Amino acid sequence: MSSGMKQSRRPHSKFRIALAVLLVVVLACTAFAVYVNIYYHGEPAAVQAMASDDTVSVYELRDGVTVFAPEEPLAGFIFYPGGKVEHTAYAPLLRACAERGMLCVLIRMPCNLAVFNVNGADGIREQFPDIEHWYLGGHSLGGAMAASYAAGHTGELDGLVLLAAYSTQNLTGSGLTVLSVYGSEDGVLDMGKYEQYRSNLPVGTSEVVIDGGCHAGFGRYGAQDGDGTPTISSDEQIDRTAEEIARMMGLLTQ
Repeated sequence: MSSGMKQSRRPHSKFRIALAVLLVVVLACTAFAVYVNIYYHGEPAAVQAMASDDTVSVYELRDGVTVFAPEEPLAGFIFYPGGKVEHTAYAPLLRACAERGMLCVLIRMPCNLAVFNVNGADGIREQFPDIEHWYLGGHSLGGAMAASYAAGHTGELDGLVLLAAYSTQNLTGSGLTVLSVYGSEDGVLDMGKYEQYRSNLPVGTSEVVIDGGCHAGFGRYGAQDGDGTPTISSDEQIDRTAEEIARMMGLLTQ
């Protein structure tokens, strides 16, 4: 009798375990869905920058990939957005870069997280065979993922642009030209890790600190939680950043 009762309870125990596992999975999926659906949206000024004009043609190359093309591009620049930031928020920056001679390619990331598409730059260069020099860059998490991609594709790229970001990959022997830019008022960038991973960058890496700039100032998506208070506008920070990128690529003489 005792043995039979134990056997009859086993299916119920298995059911309870399966139900508990299912509940954990459902809760985890729900939490993730809530997490990824709370993100920074591009401001109206960013949306406006997605339109073509007389100097820059803006069009979709493929789903989730937007091109900002000047009439005669001198270099190519592929860009990974920051974590939990809508890709359109970086349209003003890429337009500013395109106005300085770069064909810019903005990658929209799944769930607005570059970690889910580190290889987003794949196949872009082949679409523009006339462009000889290519650079990859990104902001914050996007910059870190861009660095990871660059580490495995050093023969395909001329350089890397890190905006409020650092590389956990060793790029010292990569031969890449690297530009690192952050704002003096950045309250989001982990400066401890920035300093820790500084040695991963090649000798000769250019570092630019934008006086008065903040973490969110590289895009147009409003204030970011935990960020410092900027003393310059996002437009000023974006313009200064575009100038530094163009200088790094050799598109400016001064």
